[in-house]
Amino acid sequence: MLFTLTRGLADQFILFNLFRYLTFRSAAACITAMVVSFLLGPTMIRWLRSVQRGGQPIRSDGPERHLIEKKGTPTMGGVLILAAVTGSTLLWADLRNGFVWAVLAVTLGYGAIGFADDYLKLSRRNPKGVSGRTKLWAQTVIGLAVAIWIMMLTRGPLATELTFPVFKEVMIPFGIFFPLVGCFFMVGFSNAVNLTDGLDGLAIVPTMIAAAVFALIAYLVGNRIFADYLQLNPVAGVGELAVFCSALIGAGMGFLWFNAPPAAVFMGDTGSLALGGALGGVAVAVKHEIVLLVVGGLFVVETVSVIVQVFWYKRTGKRVFLMAPLHHHFEKKGWAEPTIVIRFWIIAMILGLAGLATLKIR
Repeated sequence: MLFTLTRGLADQFILFNLFRYLTFRSAAACITAMVVSFLLGPTMIRWLRSVQRGGQPIRSDGPERHLIEKKGTPTMGGVLILAAVTGSTLLWADLRNGFVWAVLAVTLGYGAIGFADDYLKLSRRNPKGVSGRTKLWAQTVIGLAVAIWIMMLTRGPLATELTFPVFKEVMIPFGIFFPLVGCFFMVGFSNAVNLTDGLDGLAIVPTMIAAAVFALIAYLVGNRIFADYLQLNPVAGVGELAVFCSALIGAGMGFLWFNAPPAAVFMGDTGSLALGGALGGVAVAVKHEIVLLVVGGLFVVETVSVIVQVFWYKRTGKRVFLMAPLHHHFEKKGWAEPTIVIRFWIIAMILGLAGLATLKIR
């Protein structure tokens, strides 16, 4: 919004020239989202506690200590993240950019699904909210719509192709079926972040790391000069997603202040489904879907651990892990929660660096 409002003033007041620079607006979006989170956080947490009697329902089949340590903690903290991200993005991004609206659409759409799920869990006092099938169908419909939208915004044959890191010439053309690919990444990562969100601070930091990596990728891919120098596939207009990703980082930092162990609030499905969908949407827009599998490798491993556990248990009646997702396995082995969380953060940082390395290795 500020970008549009100050366009006509830049020639008269030199200070307004700053609003033309994507780097300045990205930094401002990050700071704005963080400040909004800090300011709204205490009030929102008090309100959530007042309306949520007993806080988030805890799974009876989960780690035993959760029934004691996490009982009464309010959920739906994802509303705080969404408010900060949306407000900051609308304030600092170029609102004429279709990619910004497309990514906001999948973020808020998945957030709405998560909100409905959290609401049913609280109203029924049961860890089971919206049925898995209903949730998946809703995610798929939104994912397909946004993938088609992004495909229409992308120019040339690249719009329907899946690119690969390192191998710059390798592209798989999917034609009219590309929306299915884009939808897969959005739905897949939405649920992957949701599965990872099981310990205080565990999901939000890897999400911020992934957002930081994709903020840089969006900036480079959206800049023809940098894209040509690094031999990346340029996508006109996606640079504005750096503003969105930066807002996501700022909102994440603000939320982490309240979600750090012991958490004062959980993000709930409202936050986790939205954050995963946001990462998936950005990856599809900047044509770095495979890189997301690397950068978000922690989310992938957590998801695979669940798939392996369910498959093997149905086949043999035995468990591969003491409990899935993987972070619960380490809890069962006696690892302290901060130990698991911080070590997973370190892994996420390493994977983020590995994802960045693919930009230069060609």
